[in-house]
Amino acid sequence: MDDGTAAPATMIGASRALLRAISAGRGELLDRCGPLLRVDGCWCCDQLAIGRLVRAGLVEPPSGAAPEPARLTPAGRASLSAA
Repeated sequence: MDDGTAAPATMIGASRALLRAISAGRGELLDRCGPLLRVDGCWCCDQLAIGRLVRAGLVEPPSGAAPEPARLTPAGRASLSAA
């Protein structure tokens, strides 16, 4: 089973779509007992996916409960360019 944290070539499409949205500056991230992502003003319903991307080191973890722009890590940017 692919949980979205695999190598870029095998990463599931939904995880790549989240990374693309964050890369385009369309995401906001906050921490409420785990990372929560809002894209284009709408909450991402797959809260587990964004948690996996943060734990995999592809998305910078949120610094607090206030919404902040979501940002990719260097590894996240590399995974998008490799996909």
